[in-house]
Amino acid sequence: MKIESQIEKISSFQHLELLANQVVEGFISGMHKSPFHGFSAEFAEHKVYNTGESTKHIDWKLFAKTDRLYTKCYEEETNLRCHIIIDNSSSMHYPKLKENQSFYESKIGFSVLASAVLMNLLKKQRDAVGLSVFSDSYEYYAPEKGSDRHHRMILNKLEGLLEDTKEKKQTDTITYLHQIAEKIHRRSMIILFTDMFQSNPEGSGEEALFNALQHLKHDKHKVVLFHVVDNETELKFDFDNAPRKFIDVETGDEVVVFADNVKEEYEKQVGNYFKKLALTCAQNKIKYIPVGVGESFEKILLAYLVEKQNFG
Repeated sequence: MKIESQIEKISSFQHLELLANQVVEGFISGMHKSPFHGFSAEFAEHKVYNTGESTKHIDWKLFAKTDRLYTKCYEEETNLRCHIIIDNSSSMHYPKLKENQSFYESKIGFSVLASAVLMNLLKKQRDAVGLSVFSDSYEYYAPEKGSDRHHRMILNKLEGLLEDTKEKKQTDTITYLHQIAEKIHRRSMIILFTDMFQSNPEGSGEEALFNALQHLKHDKHKVVLFHVVDNETELKFDFDNAPRKFIDVETGDEVVVFADNVKEEYEKQVGNYFKKLALTCAQNKIKYIPVGVGESFEKILLAYLVEKQNFG
């Protein structure tokens, strides 16, 4: 769902957490009578607390109201492990935001908030979450854990990605997806946010990229690829026909063109690349979901819940 309030800047991870919680709460209330078992509330019912039982699930808020001890009886104790991977290369920091735009209108901002939203839902369901961040290096790794401290540490890292605007940070997706795959040993759901831009997407580079995606599937992991793009300029190439200088934010290469002269061929090639990605992912049983910056976060939450039900 779209967030109406315009938040220009995150000054601390609490704001990111609050924003993520608003998205999740709105989503859950909108899907109260949903087909997804066990997600619309944290627990199914209360039962009277018996002396000697663990105090871990006592509902202290209810105790304050009733002066009686009740424990939360959960519908399903899940042990899902989820590892979120974020591409933090320079191309993910596109489009450059204007002063009146919110942080989640860039690809990295959208991916950061989407990750925080998923983490919020994982926390509600008592599932463990880990994080990997890569660009031209393996920038960050945290294994899957479920503690509040771990959750806050990852939120803090996510916030830091918004401030990290180092120029010309290239993408080495192939190398680091292989490294990440080797780090995740216990069966997990792996969620990847990337724009899938590579320095060499053609020929052997493309094949190597698909091999790296396939490697993430080892040990029976379930992989969901969110292909994050700016639809207006990256998919539709929607520019006026004045001569424009286009600069590769990762290499610094420049080219001056009239947009109308290349629009048709550009859209054709991008469309073919997207189709090939979707087909290759389908062949490898990887869930491929293209998402445009500014789209509803509901799409991401729904995809996660569907894949979680199929995780088994």
